[in-house]
Amino acid sequence: MKYTPLRIPDVIVIEPQVFGDHRGFFMETWREDEFKQKIVDLTFVQDNHSKSLQGILRGLHYQIQHPQGKLVRVVSGKIFDVVVDLRKSSSTFGEWVGIILSSDNKKMLWVPPGFAHGFYVLSHEAEFIYKCTDYWSPEYERSIIWNDSSLAIDWPIIQDTFPVLAEKDKDGSTLENAEVFV
Repeated sequence: MKYTPLRIPDVIVIEPQVFGDHRGFFMETWREDEFKQKIVDLTFVQDNHSKSLQGILRGLHYQIQHPQGKLVRVVSGKIFDVVVDLRKSSSTFGEWVGIILSSDNKKMLWVPPGFAHGFYVLSHEAEFIYKCTDYWSPEYERSIIWNDSSLAIDWPIIQDTFPVLAEKDKDGSTLENAEVFV
């Protein structure tokens, strides 16, 4: 696998080696020893799988207690994936990075604990799979509004339509008013 840090160096794109021919393909998507050596020595405790239709925006989510690191990938479709650094002590606090993840490019993204995460579906539909380093704790889940002007995220919104949001995402806070990490 190839590991490439993004502009926020703790956020890492992982590109698996894909072996394919006329029958299809094979790729390794998770290897504990290599992940611990190349990225961080954390244990994954939960796997999640979601399906969303085009124009749906999920996020920007995080857990203020029991923060989750996430290893994310798309197994069907295409999304624009966004990560925001919420670590007050970080030199990249309040900055974001975005990347296209798709079933075609087969890239994965490491989202460390202490970051907000969200994605926007570009294809007709998308299936998104991710491993988490801590369990979902709904009582500690927080959301930052997707269009916070202080973040100025350049979402590739399709045909200038308003994204479809969950109620909790419509009610997300701004970064200025959000609970963040030390």
